[in-house]
Amino acid sequence: MPRTIATNTRVDLDGLLEFIRPRHHMLLITHRQDGSPQASPVSGGVDPEGRIVISSYPERAKSTNVKRDPRTSVLVLSDDWNGAWVQVDGTGEVIELPDAVEPLVDYYRSISGEHPDWDEYREAMVKQAKCLVRITPTRWSPIATGGFPARLAD
Repeated sequence: MPRTIATNTRVDLDGLLEFIRPRHHMLLITHRQDGSPQASPVSGGVDPEGRIVISSYPERAKSTNVKRDPRTSVLVLSDDWNGAWVQVDGTGEVIELPDAVEPLVDYYRSISGEHPDWDEYREAMVKQAKCLVRITPTRWSPIATGGFPARLAD
């Protein structure tokens, strides 16, 4: 049986965003107050300006950490566990209400498309006191797949 060979594909920003847009399973890495990493499994998307967007609550660890230290990393995974992935490092910010309402609409659209009742969605976001974590990519790894090193291809 032929072996699957690991790959690393370098892409520019447009290629990165094209890769991320259909993938919504992510692992957000922020920094705790003591500097250690804090990981959160999240659903995310890409907003119209090319930033990774994640819905949250202001009191959650991810939001608190980003407000204190904007350095973030996001591991974007494929739906298939053995699929391709990419790590994106960037500068995070937390957008809180009332400024978060329209960015949360963009977040929803980036993952699920159109909502049947946008007024209802906006009301729900306000009632739930949601916020948005927004990450501007500053660097990224190659898009990678797992497998054997090429030297073991035979």
